[in-house]
Amino acid sequence: MKTFKIIGMLLSYPKQDLIDHLDELETVLKSEDLLPKRSFRNVVKFLDHLRSKDIYELQEDYVSLFDRGRGHCLHLFEHIHGESRDRGQAMVNLIESYAERGFYMAEGELPDYLPLFLEYLSCCPVEEAVDLIGDPINVIATIGIRLEKRESPYHHLFKALEALAKVKPDEALLKQVRAAEIKEQTLDELDEEWKETEAFDNQDCGNCSISSQAMQEQIQQSQTTRGAH
Repeated sequence: MKTFKIIGMLLSYPKQDLIDHLDELETVLKSEDLLPKRSFRNVVKFLDHLRSKDIYELQEDYVSLFDRGRGHCLHLFEHIHGESRDRGQAMVNLIESYAERGFYMAEGELPDYLPLFLEYLSCCPVEEAVDLIGDPINVIATIGIRLEKRESPYHHLFKALEALAKVKPDEALLKQVRAAEIKEQTLDELDEEWKETEAFDNQDCGNCSISSQAMQEQIQQSQTTRGAH
């Protein structure tokens, strides 16, 4: 199903070639009819947002949202393992999971990058893809809430991914995220944040997980370790 790949493309750094083909992307999303009607309408709102803005403004906004600080980071394992050693093994497991389906990354790409993960899901049978998108649902929902609080149209894409998943995110975790105060960070504070070991504290990590049995075991081990503290 191309729906997953299209959402991944929309979550990537905006380029003029993407903007030039928004009408075609909307047509595919409508024809596949995988998104619930409300989610589809909201994704169209996001497409309209892209259509209405200058490309340089879109790119500046993207960098500000996703390339500064960890709160909206699109690398899924950043929210689970931070810079801990467990992240390296989880990366290896995910790469192997991709390879089992003949899905190989370009040099320099990281396997936990959300748009890449969504492209992988587009290569899977739809039922399997719907199951797998539920694995990192807590991370996806958390980022979506943070973007919504910032009134960013990108939150529509994360809500759409939530709607595609069969499982629901941890409501207790989401309540904490909704209650958290938005704090604008200085460049020095951002630099310090990236030095920390983990992106989430014990409470924020919740039941985050990624696809494949091996990755589930990695995350369960991580959760057990956290629960012991």
